[in-house]
Amino acid sequence: MREAVTAITSSSLAARRSLVLAACLMATFMAAVESTIVATAMPSIVASLGGFNLFSWVFAVYLLMQAVSIPVYGRLADVFGRKAVFYAGAGLFLLGSALCGFASSMTWLIVYRAVQGIGAGGVQPIAMTICGDIYTPSERGRVQGLISSVFGVAAVAGPSLGAFLVEDVGWPTVFWVNLPVGAAAIVMISLFLQERVERRPHKVDYAGSVLMTLGMSVLLIVLLQGRTLSPAIAVVLVVSGIMILAALFVHELRTPEPMLPLELWRNRVIAVGSLGGGLAGAIMMGVSAFLPTYVQGALGQSPLIAGLVLGAMSVSWAFASIFCGRLLVRTTYRLAATLGALCLLMGSIILVSMTIERGLLWPSLASLVIGVGMGLSNTAFIVSIQAAVPWSQRGAATSSCLFMRFIGQALGAAGFGAALNATIHRRAPEATGLLNRLLDPSWRESLDPATRAKFTEVISAGLHNAYWLALVISMVALALVLRLPARLGPAQQTLR
Repeated sequence: MREAVTAITSSSLAARRSLVLAACLMATFMAAVESTIVATAMPSIVASLGGFNLFSWVFAVYLLMQAVSIPVYGRLADVFGRKAVFYAGAGLFLLGSALCGFASSMTWLIVYRAVQGIGAGGVQPIAMTICGDIYTPSERGRVQGLISSVFGVAAVAGPSLGAFLVEDVGWPTVFWVNLPVGAAAIVMISLFLQERVERRPHKVDYAGSVLMTLGMSVLLIVLLQGRTLSPAIAVVLVVSGIMILAALFVHELRTPEPMLPLELWRNRVIAVGSLGGGLAGAIMMGVSAFLPTYVQGALGQSPLIAGLVLGAMSVSWAFASIFCGRLLVRTTYRLAATLGALCLLMGSIILVSMTIERGLLWPSLASLVIGVGMGLSNTAFIVSIQAAVPWSQRGAATSSCLFMRFIGQALGAAGFGAALNATIHRRAPEATGLLNRLLDPSWRESLDPATRAKFTEVISAGLHNAYWLALVISMVALALVLRLPARLGPAQQTLR
């Protein structure tokens, strides 16, 4: 009889744990699909709301708010428990998502994206932490495989889903599609996650988060809106941003529990992996945020075609990640990361080589090759970082890598947007209003051929200049990964 009761209890616990895992996977999918689904919809959003010159802010502000809020949520989860912090993050994310769909201008969309980004910082990291809490070390490999597959599914489904919603329903639904998924995840976590919070003294580094937000925001303003500022104001902002970040560095050295654990960066593997992840994230934004604009604005294709082109990166990324996992067993981190950086460099060369006459083949090929580079390099970075530290530091090291990846994406969105806007302002300062129309297929057809050809060429030239930045970043990434230890790999490391 006692054995039967034990069996029933074990079965109940296993079922409850599976439901919590399902909720975490849903939350991870919700956060992972956000970038690709919004990127595909952005040309249509710009055509509806205007504000082409604010295009990059939609991505940059979301990524920046997500990056700076991740360490805060991590500290709060240790103090107040996973459930309460997950509710707060997911709730803010869903509130921002709902508001984004009601945005009446690009300015309001950016404000609502900031709210969404603040919430996103507490969704994916806390979901991953919950999975780590409820599964034993021997089971986490299988769980991490499931989480990786969710990212692959989200990356493939996002562009196509975004294109379908924009063409057949309307762009607000690309934000509202998150609402039922997030609500279901919150309910499932509430019902099935049993948590006993052990109160431990912690000091949350709010000051560090504020300094990081202020410093990065000031520099982003200069990058994205520098051409509209007077030279004196631009210089003041740059100096102010640098001084704020310097104050952040000093503060992080002195605070007992810093937002950014700088002592980890003395480890070369962590420093290279985190910086490399940031550079790869910047290149990724050059593709995911701006390639649909090239396909629709320069090549005159539909949102569906733009989504398929972007989907090439998603598919190759997923397969390259699986291949890299097998490659690392037999080789070294440096070899895998170098192959990834070479693919990023090759893809950037293809981006620079794109012309309107070459049609869809070039952007599709660039998307495919860069996806391979992202899968190889990011997998090598995260595996090497997690193996470089003991269990007690693994969470901080992983957070450092994710933090730098999001910061890289935010700066990448700002940098590419600045290059695009500068080119448009120099070559056709009167074009902004008409460029909004050019991204709407129906309005595009209403333009006379000469005007349409002129502004098509302006968009093509602006993105061409932006992709020179991707080429430079990929060269820096290649030089950086060569700093990884030559013979270091999983086979040469002891289990930690």
